Amino acid sequence: MDIKARVQEQFGKNAEKYVSSPINAKGKDLEQMAKISNAGANDRLLDIATGGGHTANLFAPLVKEVTALDLTSEILEAAKTFIEGNGYQNVSFIKGDAENLPFPKESFEAVTCRIAPHHFPDLQAFISESYRVLAQGGTLLIIDNTAPEKQEYDEFYNDIEKRRDHSHFRAWKKSEWLKFLEEAGFKIEQMHVFKKTFSFDSWCSRMQMKIEEKDQLIRKMLESPSHLKRYFGVREQSGKIQEFSGEAVLIKAIK
Repeated sequence: MDIKARVQEQFGKNAEKYVSSPINAKGKDLEQMAKISNAGANDRLLDIATGGGHTANLFAPLVKEVTALDLTSEILEAAKTFIEGNGYQNVSFIKGDAENLPFPKESFEAVTCRIAPHHFPDLQAFISESYRVLAQGGTLLIIDNTAPEKQEYDEFYNDIEKRRDHSHFRAWKKSEWLKFLEEAGFKIEQMHVFKKTFSFDSWCSRMQMKIEEKDQLIRKMLESPSHLKRYFGVREQSGKIQEFSGEAVLIKAIK
């Protein structure tokens, strides 16, 4: 099964959980995204890989129209129910691929994508497509989990994410994000870094992990060197992991 089929399978069977998940539904990153967006009442906004629809829902009252795009039909249905249940009627829901967007060039004044690019097999294609569909002077707003710059820590973080979620492709380093965006023609305007604390059991249950896979992940984390556990804030109690922490970045880039 290729990575995109895994994404559809994983998100399809967990669609409702992504709508209700606190770490997806709320957060300082989401508040900050709206704050720095400079969204205008006449803007057309594309939310790529909309997931539970939280970003599309956030911007619906701020712009003229929102297009919520996702690869998975079930997640689109869940997002539609959530957003229309909040009374917003200016959001359309389109099934599509982040790396091959089904829109003409310069179709939007703003493009958003939150907590999704780590699932994309070709990050640079996603960035290139975002650039193509943005109007000149348009804004790209990205939020995603990032890997540390130090290679050992990068490998540890991406390994535990992959063990927990087989549709995970790669959490990128901040330096990689900046490189890819600037190479595509974007100008970086702002970057904000957020600490993320993951409650271990709910983090695992959202993926409906098999018991044996969860046990293997626990052993992997508990048996890791102390400097890794300290860096990622791994908190354990009676042989169980209570929580750990990572990092997310919010980037504002201009075409």
